[in-house]
Amino acid sequence: MAERTEVFTVERSRPDLRLDTYLREHFPAVSRGIMQRLINNGHVKVNGRVVKPKHRPSCGEEVSIFFPEPKAAEALAEDIPLEILLEDDDLLVLNKPPGIVVHPSVGHDEHTLVNALLHHCDGQLSGIGGVARPGIVHRLDKDTSGCLLVAKNDETHFALTKQFAERTMVKLYRGLVAGVLVNNKGDIQAPIARHPTHRKRMAVSAGEGRESWTGFKVLKRFAHATDVEATLHTGRTHQIRVHFQHIGHAVLGDATYGPKANKRVEEATGLTFGRQMLHAWQITFTHPKSGELVTAKAPLPEDYRQAIEAMGKAG
Repeated sequence: MAERTEVFTVERSRPDLRLDTYLREHFPAVSRGIMQRLINNGHVKVNGRVVKPKHRPSCGEEVSIFFPEPKAAEALAEDIPLEILLEDDDLLVLNKPPGIVVHPSVGHDEHTLVNALLHHCDGQLSGIGGVARPGIVHRLDKDTSGCLLVAKNDETHFALTKQFAERTMVKLYRGLVAGVLVNNKGDIQAPIARHPTHRKRMAVSAGEGRESWTGFKVLKRFAHATDVEATLHTGRTHQIRVHFQHIGHAVLGDATYGPKANKRVEEATGLTFGRQMLHAWQITFTHPKSGELVTAKAPLPEDYRQAIEAMGKAG
C-alpha cells in the first residue's frame, strides 16, 4: 500500500475513552497495538499536535493519521483451499471453516487464513491491517465459522472499515444457545469490557464497558436449546458469546463462557459439542466501487446442521 493520511473531526467528546481505543472504533481493522505504535511514533496528530495514547478525544478536534508504507508481509503464502462466496478485483467474501485461525499470532504462525489468502490473491491484499493481517477487515474467532470480508486494496479497506464504524454494515449470525428463550425476539444492550481478572476474557461491565448491542430472534426451540439469529449492531470482542451468557443462555460448545450451561445440556441430552455453535451466516454491505448493496450468505457447516438434528431428536 502507498503512504496515506486520513483526517476526520471528532463529532462528540469521549472522556471515557483513550485516543487509541477511540480510534479502534473508526478503524476496526487496525489492532490497538498498531494504533498505539502509530501514536507513539508521532503519526497521529490532534489539531496538528503529537499526542499520547491516553489523550481523551474532545468534540471538534481534528485528528490526522498517517499510515506509512508497510513492510513486506512476513506470513508465508500457503496453498490452502478456500471456499469463496464472492470475489472481484477489490474484495472477496469467504466462508471460514471452524477451527482455523484468521491471522498469524503466537502459537499460530502458519496454516491460517492469511497464509491462504496470500497464496490465493498472490499477495495483492490491503496492507492496512499490518504485516500480520493483510486484507483482514474484521475478525472471527477461531471456532466461529462463516462470512469473512477481505479487502484487496487500501481504498476498499478504508471504505469497508468506515461502514463497520458507522454501523451501516449488516452482520447476521446463527447461534445454538443453551436453554429455551421465552421471547421470540429481543435486544441485549449491555456494555462489554475486559474481564477484571481473566484478561483473555470479556465480560459485561456497567462501569468500564463499551456500548454493546446484540439483537436476536428465535428460529426454532428445542427441549434444551434454542436456534437463534443474532444481529451485531456493535462489534465488540466475543460480543454474542458474552451477551448470551449474560442473559443465561450461553452458546453451546463455548468452553470459555458456557461450561455450566453446556454441562446442564449434556446431562439432559447426552450431547457434546466440539466447538462453539456460532456461524456468521450473512453479511450485507455497500460495495465501495459500484455503490451497490451486496449480500453474501454462508451455508451452515456440517457440524451445526448435525447439532440441530441431534437437538431435534433429543426433544
